[in-house]
Amino acid sequence: MTYNVVRSHTTRSRSTRKTVALAAAVSMILMGAGTAAAAASPPGSIRSAPAASAPSTQPSTQPSTQPSPQPSTPPLTNLSHLDFLLDTVPLTALPEHTTYRLAEQPTAQAPWTYSNKLADGTYDRVGGGSLDPATGHWSQGAFNADDIARTAVVYLRHWQLTGDAASREHALQTLRSLTYLQTASGPNAGNVVLWQQADGTLTPSATPVELPDPSDSAESYWVARTVWALGEGYAAFKDADPEFAAFLQERLHLSLDSLERQSLGKHDTFDIADGVKVPAWLIAGGADASAEAALGLSAYVVAAPADESARTALTQLTEGVAAMSSGSASQWPFGAIMPWNKSQTLWHAWGGLTPASVATASTVLGRSDLLAAAVKDTAQFTPQLLAAGGPDNAWSPTPGEAQIAYGVDSRVQGLVATAKAANAPGLIDLAAVTAGWFFGANPNGAPAYNPATGTSIDGIEQDGRLNPNSGAESTIHALMTMLTLDANPVLKAKALGIDKTVATVGLSVVEAESGTISGSGTVVRPPSSWTGEATISGGAYVALAAGDSLRIPVPAADQTRNVYPIVNQTEAASGATAWSSATATLGSTDNGGAGAQGITDAPGRLFPLSLQQALPAADTAVVGAADGAASVDALLIQPLISSISVTGPAGDSTVYVSAANAPTVRTVLVPRGYRLEQQAFDNTGKPIAPTRADMKADKKASKTGAVTVLAGGFTVTKLVLK
Repeated sequence: MTYNVVRSHTTRSRSTRKTVALAAAVSMILMGAGTAAAAASPPGSIRSAPAASAPSTQPSTQPSTQPSPQPSTPPLTNLSHLDFLLDTVPLTALPEHTTYRLAEQPTAQAPWTYSNKLADGTYDRVGGGSLDPATGHWSQGAFNADDIARTAVVYLRHWQLTGDAASREHALQTLRSLTYLQTASGPNAGNVVLWQQADGTLTPSATPVELPDPSDSAESYWVARTVWALGEGYAAFKDADPEFAAFLQERLHLSLDSLERQSLGKHDTFDIADGVKVPAWLIAGGADASAEAALGLSAYVVAAPADESARTALTQLTEGVAAMSSGSASQWPFGAIMPWNKSQTLWHAWGGLTPASVATASTVLGRSDLLAAAVKDTAQFTPQLLAAGGPDNAWSPTPGEAQIAYGVDSRVQGLVATAKAANAPGLIDLAAVTAGWFFGANPNGAPAYNPATGTSIDGIEQDGRLNPNSGAESTIHALMTMLTLDANPVLKAKALGIDKTVATVGLSVVEAESGTISGSGTVVRPPSSWTGEATISGGAYVALAAGDSLRIPVPAADQTRNVYPIVNQTEAASGATAWSSATATLGSTDNGGAGAQGITDAPGRLFPLSLQQALPAADTAVVGAADGAASVDALLIQPLISSISVTGPAGDSTVYVSAANAPTVRTVLVPRGYRLEQQAFDNTGKPIAPTRADMKADKKASKTGAVTVLAGGFTVTKLVLK
């Protein structure tokens, strides 16, 4: 199901991976500024708004743990809206739920889940689901552990890198709130209740029902995010407040013990998913969930290097995450780390911190082998993602979802962490293009983040429609990006220089049902486009029998293209389909042979299959001839050289991305009075030092517009006035 970002958010699904694509570097790399006090409020919705003011630049009385860079521009990080989302939560000691110094302080802080923008520009804080006016309870809850944990991370990073006293206090109070939701004893000890009402009442079973139900009956995304916050919390408070840090350490181990009883107890065992071995020890089956826990453990292990159990958990989690790396520059999904072990064809950005986690852990653990997965994801998959139209929320397997702050931030965090770990400066250029989304380089064309208020829109649809609301998740992840930009002046300057996407040339989809069928084949429109692990593009596919053929028109192009027929392969063998064009034999794809279903939710797999030859530029149709029963969903078309063109205060620039197996030269127009500067990067994001011959060629290319792109790499160009 497509996540509809234009609707008003009153229900959040966190449990069913088949209906919604679910879900940073260590905190020391981030810095920002700006705080305000959070006020208490009665149950129900609260109408208010943060003041539209610039981020605070008042000096802090708290010492910073490391020198902060002196920015040449005002800080982008403004915590005003996040502060506005915070509320005071009354807490009552329960047999299985308590927190740090509860008797002395029976309240804590938590952010409201959603924040709807009203006609007058103010915001209405609301919970999830519907509100019962008699009880003041929401059918889900007012607050949730996922957002409380990530809010704590934002305040921790801000405090650690600015010394801001208010952020320190907010970090402490949200961590107290989070640990209250953690089940402290009994058979579910270490697991976490997801939802809480404004009066402090816990909601173990929300309406609609979410899995696990009750929410602390098994490991979950909220357990993973609890580990993230506790790990970064311990690292921050270790010296500043040893007593509180010891409490966080105890609670971290409580969750690690729980994970050891569940997923981590299966370490080094594998399940089968459509014939492919996948790690069985990922948290809730997710590389995405495991990655967020790993971020906290990386911070914790740096602060507590002698803790072998935590180091072991970090090692196991990141080994599992790295094992989900898939594809190559010319094979779908082009090097992405897949998020879910029950599907080989659902990639989503909602929880896409996998490259950040393995890149960070590779340094912390001294495991250079982990870094390869992060490099492929950031240097090969991410450029293809951007060229296909920007940081979409999901490919399933075709690009086709909205774009949200969570997904954008995840790309930025992965690029920055991997650039640092792999010494790959080209990834910083990609991070700047990605972060430009917040400043207007997006399908809507308007800024998605307002540094004067700290608000961030809740998402942008493919057609440019935006959701003007600013809920906790969007606010949190926008602020994580702003903290990263404020901490990295070079990246910040590049990102602020980009505020418009001029054009993208990349992956496109041609539906099979748009073609002409010869034989007995038919167009099939199933009741649901969801197969159990992927989405049928356009809601229809073409069913072919042996001897049938399908001629699919494709748009004309000015370059050679890779073609990936998307076939819903059956588990059993079913012959093959031969693909050709007017002037070329492209290759064949298996109609079946997907392999044993294993742990997936449906037999077979819907997958973009690679062909042996590329489609010539002049050809405008692809023909498939089946010698057995075949289900063809669509063609995924990939230019050998894709591109992302952006502009803004820094001028016009373009990133050219290769899916070729050899260096390629593209000739582009250089306007009169301009010259073209270019820097080529290989498929790891490392720059290529030009030879004397290269420099001579570059001088000529600056006038003729010849852009050289290395095999599987990318080249960043810029138009400069002569």
